[in-house]
Amino acid sequence: MPADQRARLKQWLESGEAQLHPLTFPQRELWEVAPVAVEDNANHICCLINVQGLLSEQESRAAIQRVVDRQEVLRLSILPGKERPLQLIRKSSGINFDYREVSPNDSKPEAIEQLAAEIFRAPFDLVQGPLYRATNLRREANDHVLVFAIHHAIADGWSLGVLVQDLFAAYIEVVVGSSQALPPVPQTYTAWGAAERAFWQPAVLEQRTGFWKTTLAGSRRMWKLPITPGPPRRWLSTIPPNLANETRELARQTSITLFSALFGAFQIAFSEWSGFDDLVVGTPVANRNKQTARETIGYYAGIVPLRGKVDRSRIAADYLRAGHQQTIDSFAHAIPFVELARALDGQSHAGCNPVFEVRFALQNHPMPEVSLPNISARLSMRSTGTPRFQLGCEITEVGDGLEVAWLFRDSLFSQRDIQSLDGIFQRVLAGICHSPENRISEVMS
Repeated sequence: MPADQRARLKQWLESGEAQLHPLTFPQRELWEVAPVAVEDNANHICCLINVQGLLSEQESRAAIQRVVDRQEVLRLSILPGKERPLQLIRKSSGINFDYREVSPNDSKPEAIEQLAAEIFRAPFDLVQGPLYRATNLRREANDHVLVFAIHHAIADGWSLGVLVQDLFAAYIEVVVGSSQALPPVPQTYTAWGAAERAFWQPAVLEQRTGFWKTTLAGSRRMWKLPITPGPPRRWLSTIPPNLANETRELARQTSITLFSALFGAFQIAFSEWSGFDDLVVGTPVANRNKQTARETIGYYAGIVPLRGKVDRSRIAADYLRAGHQQTIDSFAHAIPFVELARALDGQSHAGCNPVFEVRFALQNHPMPEVSLPNISARLSMRSTGTPRFQLGCEITEVGDGLEVAWLFRDSLFSQRDIQSLDGIFQRVLAGICHSPENRISEVMS
């Protein structure tokens, strides 16, 4: 760090303008066991907020400033430390915001996506900060697209819903002329991090790692190294409402969750498609069980490995119930992933997770759609900052149906491969729903 920056930092710390805090456990994962460099733009969380209504540049700036004032991670940067990096949080900060008038030629959806991709790909300066950027693309007087790129070190998928809620709460205050700031969050991100460090003492970690060493013993990597790193491609599919409702009914009849029903079908389908019968699949957990954490932007999410062995002679419903119990046991023994990887002596390789290669998620974090008298907003994801797997299946409830987002490495799979997997998945899911007492071999055929 240059001498002038060190002097400025010393002044900030002495005056209380800034504070230093250790990295949280999820942040440590990015620096210590992630298979891509923390500076890689694959770690950017990207979203679009489509806004219908009048939204001036002045109102946009004022609303974003109030969100920055409320959410400390939007005033955060990362400093090198002797042992590991540190969070530097400023007491106050301006905003990283751009307001652009978009010409008619650039207002079509394809052109907007291209502009958004350029915003998403631009690197962040981790030391200087801030670790987000916001751009208002104004297509017409009452038609805007807010583009947000946020580094994964300060946000997760849940955070985007919080961002939308805060942004439009602030917008209302700006429009009515209120000078009041948004209320403080019940618990800051750094306070949550401190509580987590206090809980995860070595004795607690050691008690739980025994479960994982037993559960994951003998698991093997599915694809040979090296693998080209970088962000995965994305292809969308849909489970129609009739099959989605049949899956919900299957979950009810077998006394399992919708997640377990979908995940069990995914395991069977993946086994048929890939030829692997012994699978370790990572699934994200929000880590926001306490109400105090639900209004705060930050990287809280963890990952839990789930191991399943597909036995074709088993009754499908029995396999789902056993998988459901295994999931409960795994969640009950969850520990910060950075500590899990170290306990298992997981080795990171470029583009590869040290513990799992496939990811499965049923997205259930809140994604609000805002509707006010003169303005409405809809949030849509583009990337979740999760480059740490080779193949991912993310399912989101959309109305009565289910949207399936397949994320994959084009160095390993073609889109035709993924379409084939999707077809098998939907066929297996329908087979289990219609004949849950059949053997897996019959469902697969």
